[in-house]
Amino acid sequence: MAGGILPDREIQHLFDTGGIRAERALDADQIQPASLDLRLGTVAYRVRASFLPGRGHPVVDKLARFSMHEIDLKGGAVLETGCVYIVPLLESLALPGDVRAAANPKSSTGRLDIFTRVMSDGAQEFDKVPAGYRGPLFLEISPRTFPIVVRPGSRLSQIRFRTGDAQLGEAELAALHERERLTSAADANISGGGIALSVDLVGDGAGLVGYRGKRHTGVVDVDRRAAQTVLDFWEPIHRAGAGELVLDPDEFYILVSHEAVHVPPAFAAEMTPFDPLVGEFRVHYAGFFDPGFGHSPAGGSGSRAVLEVRSHDVPFILEHGQIVGRLVYERMAALPERLYGTDLNSNYQAQGLKLSKHFR
Repeated sequence: MAGGILPDREIQHLFDTGGIRAERALDADQIQPASLDLRLGTVAYRVRASFLPGRGHPVVDKLARFSMHEIDLKGGAVLETGCVYIVPLLESLALPGDVRAAANPKSSTGRLDIFTRVMSDGAQEFDKVPAGYRGPLFLEISPRTFPIVVRPGSRLSQIRFRTGDAQLGEAELAALHERERLTSAADANISGGGIALSVDLVGDGAGLVGYRGKRHTGVVDVDRRAAQTVLDFWEPIHRAGAGELVLDPDEFYILVSHEAVHVPPAFAAEMTPFDPLVGEFRVHYAGFFDPGFGHSPAGGSGSRAVLEVRSHDVPFILEHGQIVGRLVYERMAALPERLYGTDLNSNYQAQGLKLSKHFR
């Protein structure tokens, strides 16, 4: 198998050969073109604080020390804002020696400002699973803006499997952009192994540039689509002056990239963390972009990247066109059988500024 990110059929093969195990049958749409959705188990543990198990220590040992309360999820349960929960996942791993994995929140999870991180036994960092790992997976969940309802099988996180060195270098990325047009920018800013993305603060014809999450709202059921009214949870933000936005500390914003993005079928992409030296704010919880995102035959003509933005400590002024992140591209080990977009009836193909699927 060539080095790269494992596509859908190779993820299925891992299931068939015991590399991925689950306590119940897979959901029909659980395997994505370049990732696997992870499902919550039957119980959540409210813990005093986030933690890592550390080398040689299983997660359950730390749960025995730090758990404050056990919550049965089987009938659905509310997870409150400002609290930290650990949930054993239905999926566990017995990875081959040459396959490693990395996790990230799903797009809808990030757009709800739900902070999630995957842990494995012996982990010294979040969201990374070493090659050859055998053991359970756990999800740390901390709702930041809205309380949420979850149940067994709810899917908040996703995991990718890799072999070898999949990331494109700067020269390879420039050559791919020359062939495939990866961004709509007239002059693509390629450096540091990624393509720069900037923020759109001009907005649409009505001047809408984004949304700010409201406080003290009702709950969002993560498994129900189009169940909530936008204005009950979000304050629309319209263009101000020449295109500036003051980010208030600890407020949550949904914005959108100025550029449209294209991920060709033989590649996948990921938004890298923004350099804190350039501004004290975080952009984009959910970093995975599947093969076919913004790809014309898959129902897209370039799709803009939705940006989940939070300022820290001090107010920060964003300006239209300011760089807010970089998109790193990686090779697929093989072409996926289905692409993001029309093949999967994907929620965010050909998107502009768009809230999560839970709002109508």
